[in-house]
Amino acid sequence: MTINIEKETDTVLDFDYEEIISKVVSEAIDFEGCPYEAEVNVVLTSDDEIAVINRDYRDLFVPTDVLSFPMLTYENPGDFEWLETCGTEDYFNPETGELVLGDIIISVDKVIGQAEKYGHTRQRELGFLVAHSMMHLFGYDHMTAKEAAVMEERQREILERLGLKR
Repeated sequence: MTINIEKETDTVLDFDYEEIISKVVSEAIDFEGCPYEAEVNVVLTSDDEIAVINRDYRDLFVPTDVLSFPMLTYENPGDFEWLETCGTEDYFNPETGELVLGDIIISVDKVIGQAEKYGHTRQRELGFLVAHSMMHLFGYDHMTAKEAAVMEERQREILERLGLKR
């Protein structure tokens, strides 16, 4: 498994954020039963920079806590069987052979602010945002109440397994 982490902000996270990110990504991949070695890219940035990305990709010039850019389009969330029957060269890194799940962009400013707002640790907030985004990389969404309930339960279980509780 490859987890590429880039920190593009001077805002300090006073804990081992790379460890939290790696543990949550790994647990999410295991939880979903991904049958391949996988690659995920994570960028930690500022509110200002995520607002620009949000504007460029979603026509919303506002900072959000996390953006997810999945590389796969699932027929059913978390179902990897379709990869067996299609041309897979577009989905795997030719150098490593790993399945490229996608990119996660997180505002460090939001990690800090939301942890304070919701009364839990920064580690838990970062873990939550990574778990949330990983569900998007697996094809889950929260456009309806039913979809949101499924996604939230999966996120909760991943965080619980890692001891990242509220």
